[in-house]
Amino acid sequence: MLPDMTSVRMFEKSIVIFESQQELGTEFLNELGGTVVLARRVTDKNVSLNEVPQILANELSKAKKGKVTFSLRTSGVPPKTVRDLYRASKQRLKSAGRPSRYVGTEKKAAQSVVLHENDLIDGKQGCEIVVLRDEEGDLWIGRTVGAQDVNAYTKRDVEKPVRDKSVGLLPPKLAQILLNLGLWATLYQGKAKKPAKKWKLSTVSVFDPFCGTGVIPLECLLRRWDVLASDISQKAVNDCTKNIEWIRKEEGIAKKDANSTVWKHDATKKFEVKQKPDVVVTETTLGPNLHKKPTLKEVQKMCTENEAVQKAFLQNASENLPGVPLVCTFPVWLHSKGKTHLMKIWKVVEELGYEAVLPPETLRYENEQTLLYRRPDQFVGREVVILVPKK
Repeated sequence: MLPDMTSVRMFEKSIVIFESQQELGTEFLNELGGTVVLARRVTDKNVSLNEVPQILANELSKAKKGKVTFSLRTSGVPPKTVRDLYRASKQRLKSAGRPSRYVGTEKKAAQSVVLHENDLIDGKQGCEIVVLRDEEGDLWIGRTVGAQDVNAYTKRDVEKPVRDKSVGLLPPKLAQILLNLGLWATLYQGKAKKPAKKWKLSTVSVFDPFCGTGVIPLECLLRRWDVLASDISQKAVNDCTKNIEWIRKEEGIAKKDANSTVWKHDATKKFEVKQKPDVVVTETTLGPNLHKKPTLKEVQKMCTENEAVQKAFLQNASENLPGVPLVCTFPVWLHSKGKTHLMKIWKVVEELGYEAVLPPETLRYENEQTLLYRRPDQFVGREVVILVPKK
């Protein structure tokens, strides 16, 4: 998404610091999926914690007159120090003639919905200061310029006309992540354009051959991306169509803005599309929806069945969508003896001339070429895979 992203480093497990020449804010964050807040650094010089109240006052200088609201989001700072910073900040604003209140505590930063409710993103009613302190005591201080829109995600996830709980529910956030990886895959061979000063999302066409109720197609339409969607189940096709009609009406997305086509088709059979998509982005079959931890024997059976479907799908894509990169998910089972990934499928990937890749700035945890997504309460996780034809 950001061809000019540089100096990527992990500050903590859930915090990443990077550099970009583009102007980033809420619009950019809304496309990321899974990112809670986005902050822009406000000072490059060496500063101390004692200067945080003054930095806050400076950032609030353009806020509307009257009472303001502020928040602190910290990492590497002891709770007692954070509490003192809240008090010192409130006193500094009072001395400048600014009555104030704050949200969040020394133990827990304000939730993103609270930041929106109190207008802390645009700076009109207040702001949030982010303070990161590393092991050497050096500070990174920024201001929150974007926060996750929880209400929008909830609407797309649970308020759409059709949800099918009999299969694994793909979260809209994960669908966004898959689409972003798909966008990167289309630029993998150095086709990225020089970024403009202000960030703008690129446009690609997507094919989802395991569309289900249409989570990925809906996210495509929200981006004004053309999307092709198919599924072996006629019920899924009907459900996806209903959900697409709903999102078009809710968000005012005309067909001239983004086209969508949905049809019944088995993803293991020959694809016949009039125009080849830029990328395939799909949640392939994860197998049965499990409500308890399976035994190793049960997993071995599910693994064999799933590998056969994945093999047929990849062979079909390789033959009938040549040159098109794939972003898909393979199942990962948590069972009584540990964890099982698909293994035989990687020989198929190699034989078909694909290679598994990840963006160079991706922060890997488990595997060099794939990413793992699994909630703590799930017995079936997702191995996210980007497959591109070998150069």
